[in-house]
Amino acid sequence: MRTRVKICGVTTNEAANAASAAGADALGFVFYPRSPRAITATKAASITSLVPPFVQRVALFVDEQRSVIEETLSQCPLDMIQFHGSESRSFCESLGLPYIKAVGFKTRDELMRVSDAHPNAAALLIDAWAPSEHGGTGKTFDWSLIGDLGRPWLLAGGLTSDNVGEAITIAAPYAVDVSSGVETDRGKKDLEKIGSFLKAVSACNA
Repeated sequence: MRTRVKICGVTTNEAANAASAAGADALGFVFYPRSPRAITATKAASITSLVPPFVQRVALFVDEQRSVIEETLSQCPLDMIQFHGSESRSFCESLGLPYIKAVGFKTRDELMRVSDAHPNAAALLIDAWAPSEHGGTGKTFDWSLIGDLGRPWLLAGGLTSDNVGEAITIAAPYAVDVSSGVETDRGKKDLEKIGSFLKAVSACNA
């Protein structure tokens, strides 16, 4: 099975173009004001409107108000939503787009609880757990503890071009999600690192 790639925290056309050209399957746009990768709806629209066909445009929210999400969706061409907070199943399903539910990995039992609570999510995103943080921490965890979930899921948390091959071998995710691992400065994507990460994943798919 080919492992897909999502580049998260895109804030510039240059990063979006580099990721798309290198073969990324999805780009993530962070609408969480406290994130160093936060982007406004206006800026995101100027990027998402130019993303080529068959590259998914994913909006990331953390316990955001419905009105804010709906306003963002009305301004930006987006294909999917990624929820990183404590959003309920009914809330996630009510926005009209397929969604990914993120979970910080503590135990497999807790992971399965979240999975069971969101049976209609397009996928789960499994990240390193960190108190008061919502992804992009650059921290890894023991990938061997995840096991088979019986559904599509994305692996995140501290992935880089140096370790993503090992992560894919151990965990066999449907997709990998990278943010800080393709940055030189926090919040600023490095175009060369994006290319290197995609090449490392492609090597696993060969």
